[in-house]
Amino acid sequence: MADHQEASVTLPSDPASVSAARRYVSGVLAEWGLPGEAETADTVRLIVSELATNAVQHTFGQSPTFTVDLRLEREERLSIGVTDSHPRWPQRLPAAVQQDNGRGMVIIRWLTAEHGGRLSVIPTPDGGKTVRIALPWTPAPAPAAAAVPDLN
Repeated sequence: MADHQEASVTLPSDPASVSAARRYVSGVLAEWGLPGEAETADTVRLIVSELATNAVQHTFGQSPTFTVDLRLEREERLSIGVTDSHPRWPQRLPAAVQQDNGRGMVIIRWLTAEHGGRLSVIPTPDGGKTVRIALPWTPAPAPAAAAVPDLN
Protein backbone atom coordinates (compact mmCIF):
# COMPACT_ATOMS: atom_id res chain seq x y z
CA MET A 1 0.00 0.00 0.00
CA ALA A 2 1.13 3.56 -0.68
CA ASP A 3 2.20 5.83 2.18
CA HIS A 4 -1.13 7.56 1.91
CA GLN A 5 -4.46 7.51 0.14
CA GLU A 6 -6.62 10.55 -0.52
CA ALA A 7 -10.18 11.19 -1.61
CA SER A 8 -12.35 14.29 -1.77
CA VAL A 9 -15.70 15.51 -2.98
CA THR A 10 -17.08 19.02 -3.39
CA LEU A 11 -20.81 19.44 -2.86
CA PRO A 12 -23.27 22.33 -3.02
CA SER A 13 -24.11 23.99 0.30
CA ASP A 14 -27.53 22.42 0.39
CA PRO A 15 -29.14 20.28 3.11
CA ALA A 16 -29.33 17.29 0.71
CA SER A 17 -25.54 17.37 0.47
CA VAL A 18 -25.15 16.26 4.09
CA SER A 19 -26.42 12.75 3.33
CA ALA A 20 -24.44 12.74 0.06
CA ALA A 21 -21.27 13.51 2.05
CA ARG A 22 -22.03 10.68 4.48
CA ARG A 23 -22.58 8.20 1.62
CA TYR A 24 -19.40 9.31 -0.12
CA VAL A 25 -17.33 8.88 3.05
CA SER A 26 -18.88 5.46 3.73
CA GLY A 27 -17.90 4.31 0.24
CA VAL A 28 -14.33 5.56 0.58
CA LEU A 29 -13.90 3.95 4.00
CA ALA A 30 -15.18 0.64 2.61
CA GLU A 31 -12.69 0.87 -0.28
CA TRP A 32 -9.95 1.43 2.27
CA GLY A 33 -10.95 -1.68 4.23
CA LEU A 34 -13.17 -0.29 6.98
CA PRO A 35 -16.52 -2.10 6.99
CA GLY A 36 -19.61 0.03 7.38
CA GLU A 37 -20.63 -1.65 10.61
CA ALA A 38 -17.32 -0.87 12.34
CA GLU A 39 -17.52 1.55 15.27
CA THR A 40 -14.91 3.80 13.66
CA ALA A 41 -17.02 4.03 10.49
CA ASP A 42 -20.03 5.11 12.57
CA THR A 43 -17.93 7.73 14.32
CA VAL A 44 -16.53 9.09 11.05
CA ARG A 45 -20.00 9.24 9.48
CA LEU A 46 -21.36 11.16 12.47
CA ILE A 47 -18.43 13.59 12.44
CA VAL A 48 -18.81 14.18 8.69
CA SER A 49 -22.55 14.65 9.11
CA GLU A 50 -22.07 17.27 11.83
CA LEU A 51 -19.30 19.11 9.96
CA ALA A 52 -21.25 19.09 6.68
CA THR A 53 -24.35 20.35 8.48
CA ASN A 54 -22.29 23.19 9.94
CA ALA A 55 -20.91 24.02 6.48
CA VAL A 56 -24.46 24.23 5.11
CA GLN A 57 -26.26 25.92 8.01
CA HIS A 58 -23.70 28.31 9.44
CA THR A 59 -22.21 29.82 6.30
CA PHE A 60 -25.43 31.73 5.66
CA GLY A 61 -25.30 31.15 1.91
CA GLN A 62 -21.86 32.79 1.66
CA SER A 63 -20.14 29.52 0.80
CA PRO A 64 -21.77 28.02 -2.30
CA THR A 65 -19.96 24.71 -1.84
CA PHE A 66 -18.06 22.71 0.76
CA THR A 67 -15.43 20.04 0.30
CA VAL A 68 -14.98 16.84 2.30
CA ASP A 69 -11.52 15.36 2.09
CA LEU A 70 -10.14 12.16 3.55
CA ARG A 71 -6.55 11.11 3.89
CA LEU A 72 -5.29 7.80 5.23
CA GLU A 73 -1.64 7.99 6.22
CA ARG A 74 0.38 4.76 6.42
CA GLU A 75 -2.70 2.91 7.63
CA GLU A 76 -2.17 4.63 10.99
CA ARG A 77 -4.09 7.90 10.92
CA LEU A 78 -7.27 9.01 9.21
CA SER A 79 -7.69 12.71 8.56
CA ILE A 80 -11.14 14.11 7.79
CA GLY A 81 -11.52 17.71 6.68
CA VAL A 82 -14.52 19.82 5.75
CA THR A 83 -13.69 23.08 4.01
CA ASP A 84 -15.95 26.02 3.23
CA SER A 85 -15.25 29.56 2.09
CA HIS A 86 -17.03 31.37 4.92
CA PRO A 87 -14.67 33.29 7.25
CA ARG A 88 -16.58 32.55 10.49
CA TRP A 89 -14.95 29.80 12.52
CA PRO A 90 -17.01 27.25 14.46
CA GLN A 91 -18.09 28.38 17.89
CA ARG A 92 -19.37 26.52 20.87
CA LEU A 93 -22.77 28.01 21.62
CA PRO A 94 -24.04 28.30 25.18
CA ALA A 95 -26.29 25.41 26.09
CA ALA A 96 -29.82 26.66 26.61
CA VAL A 97 -32.54 24.44 28.01
CA GLN A 98 -34.76 24.79 24.93
CA GLN A 99 -31.97 24.89 22.35
CA ASP A 100 -32.53 22.45 19.48
CA ASN A 101 -29.21 22.94 17.73
CA GLY A 102 -25.74 24.34 18.29
CA ARG A 103 -24.27 21.24 19.90
CA GLY A 104 -22.54 19.87 16.80
CA MET A 105 -19.05 21.02 17.75
CA VAL A 106 -19.50 19.67 21.27
CA ILE A 107 -20.41 16.28 19.79
CA ILE A 108 -17.48 16.41 17.37
CA ARG A 109 -15.00 17.35 20.10
CA TRP A 110 -16.28 14.59 22.37
CA LEU A 111 -16.16 11.91 19.65
CA THR A 112 -12.70 13.03 18.58
CA ALA A 113 -11.34 12.90 22.15
CA GLU A 114 -13.12 9.61 22.87
CA HIS A 115 -11.34 7.99 19.92
CA GLY A 116 -7.90 9.41 20.71
CA GLY A 117 -7.96 12.03 17.96
CA ARG A 118 -7.50 15.74 17.64
CA LEU A 119 -9.45 18.61 16.11
CA SER A 120 -8.00 21.67 14.40
CA VAL A 121 -9.33 24.59 12.42
CA ILE A 122 -7.07 25.80 9.63
CA PRO A 123 -7.56 28.99 7.61
CA THR A 124 -7.67 28.64 3.82
CA PRO A 125 -5.97 31.05 1.41
CA ASP A 126 -9.35 32.36 0.24
CA GLY A 127 -10.44 33.39 3.73
CA GLY A 128 -12.45 30.29 4.60
CA LYS A 129 -11.49 27.44 6.89
CA THR A 130 -11.03 23.71 7.11
CA VAL A 131 -12.22 21.89 10.21
CA ARG A 132 -9.95 18.86 10.39
CA ILE A 133 -10.24 15.78 12.57
CA ALA A 134 -7.37 13.31 12.87
CA LEU A 135 -8.17 9.87 14.26
CA PRO A 136 -6.14 6.72 14.74
CA TRP A 137 -6.98 4.28 11.95
CA THR A 138 -8.50 1.15 13.40
CA PRO A 139 -9.71 -1.08 10.58
CA ALA A 140 -11.64 -4.19 11.44
CA PRO A 141 -9.45 -7.23 11.97
CA ALA A 142 -9.20 -9.64 9.07
CA PRO A 143 -11.54 -12.61 9.40
CA ALA A 144 -9.88 -15.57 11.06
CA ALA A 145 -9.16 -18.54 8.84
CA ALA A 146 -11.60 -21.37 9.35
CA ALA A 147 -10.18 -24.16 11.43
CA VAL A 148 -9.57 -27.35 9.50
CA PRO A 149 -10.69 -30.36 11.50
CA ASP A 150 -8.04 -32.98 12.21
CA LEU A 151 -9.31 -36.22 10.70
CA ASN A 152 -6.64 -38.42 12.30
